[in-house]
Amino acid sequence: MDTEGFGELLQQAEQLAAETEGISELPHVERNLQEIQQAGERLRSRTLTRTSQETADVKASVLLGSRGLDISHISQRLESLSAVTTFEPLEPVKDTDIQGFLKNEKDNALLSAIEESRKRTFAMAEEYHRESMLVEWEQVKQRILHTLLASGEDALDFTQENEPSYTGELGPPGRSSLDSMEMVYARQIYIYNEKIVNGHLQPNLVDLCAAVAELDDKNISEMWAMVKQMTDVTLVPASDALKVRTNMEVRMEFVRQALQYLEQSYKNYTFVTVFGNLHQAQLGGVPGTFQLVCSFLNIKLPAPVPGLQDGEVEGRPVWALIYYCMRCGDLTAAMHVVKRAQHQLGEFKTWFQEYMHSKDRRLSPATENKLRLHYRRALRNNTDPYKRAVYCIIGRCDITDNQSEVADKTEDYLWLKLNQVCFDDDGASSPQDRLTLSQFQKQLLEDYGESHFAVNQQPFLYFQVLFLTAQFEAAIAFLFRMERLRCHAVHVALVMFELKLLLKSSGQSAQLLSHEAGDPPGVRRLNFVRLLMLYTRKFESTDPREALQYFYFLRNEKDSQGENMFLRCVSEIVIESREFDMILGKLENDGSRKPGVIDKFTSDTKPIINKVASAAENKGLFEEAAKLYDLAKNPDKVLELMNKLLSPVIPQISTPQSNKERLKNMAHSIAERYKAQGISAKKSIDSTFYLLLDLITFFDEYHAGHVDRAFDIIERLKLVPLSQDCVEERVAAFRNFSDEIRHNLSEVLLATMNILFTQYKRMKGTSPTTPTRPQRVMEDRDSAEIAVSPDCSAGNHGCSNSPDSDAHLRSQARALITFAGMIPYRTSGDTNARLVQMEVLMN
Repeated sequence: MDTEGFGELLQQAEQLAAETEGISELPHVERNLQEIQQAGERLRSRTLTRTSQETADVKASVLLGSRGLDISHISQRLESLSAVTTFEPLEPVKDTDIQGFLKNEKDNALLSAIEESRKRTFAMAEEYHRESMLVEWEQVKQRILHTLLASGEDALDFTQENEPSYTGELGPPGRSSLDSMEMVYARQIYIYNEKIVNGHLQPNLVDLCAAVAELDDKNISEMWAMVKQMTDVTLVPASDALKVRTNMEVRMEFVRQALQYLEQSYKNYTFVTVFGNLHQAQLGGVPGTFQLVCSFLNIKLPAPVPGLQDGEVEGRPVWALIYYCMRCGDLTAAMHVVKRAQHQLGEFKTWFQEYMHSKDRRLSPATENKLRLHYRRALRNNTDPYKRAVYCIIGRCDITDNQSEVADKTEDYLWLKLNQVCFDDDGASSPQDRLTLSQFQKQLLEDYGESHFAVNQQPFLYFQVLFLTAQFEAAIAFLFRMERLRCHAVHVALVMFELKLLLKSSGQSAQLLSHEAGDPPGVRRLNFVRLLMLYTRKFESTDPREALQYFYFLRNEKDSQGENMFLRCVSEIVIESREFDMILGKLENDGSRKPGVIDKFTSDTKPIINKVASAAENKGLFEEAAKLYDLAKNPDKVLELMNKLLSPVIPQISTPQSNKERLKNMAHSIAERYKAQGISAKKSIDSTFYLLLDLITFFDEYHAGHVDRAFDIIERLKLVPLSQDCVEERVAAFRNFSDEIRHNLSEVLLATMNILFTQYKRMKGTSPTTPTRPQRVMEDRDSAEIAVSPDCSAGNHGCSNSPDSDAHLRSQARALITFAGMIPYRTSGDTNARLVQMEVLMN
């Protein structure tokens, strides 16, 4: 029985196990007792955590419910918040939903307008920012360009000797920054301008500047002699300097003047050489160039030189005599030698006569071709260098031969090549026989350049090379880069500018020396305005009078905006030096103007003073600008700026030497003078100015503790209402006030409410305190009467401590509160809170 029972039980167990394994939804549990215990502990801990969270929710509901907040309602509101963006497209509606369609269209139109406005606003902001950046960058570029040694590609050649900066080292305050040479030059410029301004005949600026050279070294004297020689040309009528300078007649004149200068210089050199060696020179015979050259050759060629041809004249080589007579510029003396040796020279006498008597020292084309053919056949490889040189000069041939055996110095080379320069394009000359002035200029400036001429050791030599080849702008720009020679370069530029020979840059942003599109090849332009401003920068802060003399040369120049450069420079120097009274004049107490330095240059000073005032205003120097506009008799701008200056300081406590005290005295002085002279500005500006002055008086009385005086002033000003009947009227009037008045409204309201609160406390017999200010005794030092509003002043000049008086003060306070809430102006929350608090304390 027992065996059957256990067998049956085993069978049931196996059946149950089989059924359990057949159910796939349930996992098969294979855990021991310890694992089951650990799983139970984990489930218990989770249950406890959930319970603590629910407990925390209950505690939060109790806490917030005690403060009147419904946590369940807040949770629902938070869950209902949508994370979609404001300008997300609206959901489409059904075609039959007309109301929904119209609402959708309306919302779409509004959103489109808002989005379009937003895009336009951002675009405008970007554009304004870009324009502002461009303007600022342009100013920065100007400052950078004015600091660099801008002279072409080698502007920053660090191998050059160190040169001081353009600004130089400024001396102590009050001491001139000009050295002795610059002072002498400045004196000559003053004399020149003085005659121009006074309407006298225009003096010769070259002579004035050359007089300075007599005080200095030989190089400066020779430089000014060269400038005087090169500028003594006859100019052709033309509309601008470029047409003058590119005119063939003028260019030929430049070459002739350069040759005359070189020839005269060499003649002076021979004089010095001969008279310095009289024993060796053996000077004698008839005085003249021929005897001078003969004596010079005794020194130059003391021994016979092999290879010289065609005999001698008085024991000197023929061709050497001819060459040096020509080099001294005396063709007559050269002709004398030719005649004496004509039997050995063949046809040369005929050619030389034609060359000597021609206007521009040029043979006829037929004779020139004949001479060139003879040179190529018989003389190209001749052993006599003087003969070859003379033939190359007369026939203007073989320009590739520099004749270095004869022309061993730079001046000789220049003279030789300038004699070979031709201007007419006959088309018959081969390239090796044709040298134009432009080609020669390019060769000297670009091919050879500064490195070839060792400019650091001989700066005047390179200046001479460029100047004698009519490259005036390049010569000036080069000399300007040398600190010790800068003043000479500037005054050479002034001479060329006054003679209308200077080619100026069309824009001020250009380099000091530049080539502009459309100009002929080889033409350079000088940034004259920039050159002058760079020069004056050194001393304009210490010597503004002298700087003005130089700026006067810019009176007819315009900047890129069309603004007069003289006015612009004057405004900048006045603002930089702050010498307003000395330069522009001073306003006397009676309103008359004491003349300044600027009066010497123009009789109508108003445009200049207005320009300086405008520049000062743009820089934020409102106080100086107001004084300058006052000097220029511009009352509208004076009062407009005074309103801007007074508005921020009105509520401040006035103390000696304070900003408010100074501005207040200035404003009262202007007001008294305008009243005495009957001067007035625009009505709106005028009324704002005098209202601001009254508000200054109001706050001065208020801060001094004179509450009744202050109340009387604010009552007469009718700026704020003191009764409910006047509120709407004052609100309507408030719309007409300027921003300078509106910005002070909060302080006016607080001060007026403080006065009312003080009067209320006085009536109650307690010390006047305010909840937001330190305690202060507010007592009237002149009158014991309590000021009241017009409603009670008619019948009662002193308010007693009565319920009616208390009610009246509270009514005035209530009017102020109403007014503060109705005006279309946003006052600070603190102001409103303090007003309401004081009004509550009075109730």
